Amino acid sequence: MKTERIKINEINPNAYKPLLSLYNDVKKSSLSDSEFLLIEIRASQINGCAYCVQMHIKDAIQQGEKQYRIHALPFWKESPFFTEEEQIILEVTEAVTNISLEGLNDILYERAIHFFGEKKVADIIMAVCCINSWNRIGRATLMTPIPSQD
Repeated sequence: MKTERIKINEINPNAYKPLLSLYNDVKKSSLSDSEFLLIEIRASQINGCAYCVQMHIKDAIQQGEKQYRIHALPFWKESPFFTEEEQIILEVTEAVTNISLEGLNDILYERAIHFFGEKKVADIIMAVCCINSWNRIGRATLMTPIPSQD
């Protein structure tokens, strides 16, 4: 039995405003919709946020993402379904999400800068930080995925 937790958006709606602002800023960044969703899904998988995983997978499918790629996402390193650009984005996503393990090492950072330039790397890092914040809210408050009506 799951303990009922607070709903921050009801108790303190203003608390979400900075995160929503960051989210909206990142949505208008140099990241494509597909790249942004890969970041959201992969970070949510790592963080174990069932609410966010379900929501972002639904969004990805609605935007035309192939289900075989979504199913392969936890195994992207062994999968032939992701471009070199997407692999770098996923690697940065994992490094920043698991920041306490080894951080974003110099080799990966330089590879990302070489491939994307400073602006897009900044956008990638901020997108990862944004979804990690949402994941922590989801996990801390035990947000429950909503069954799809599709």
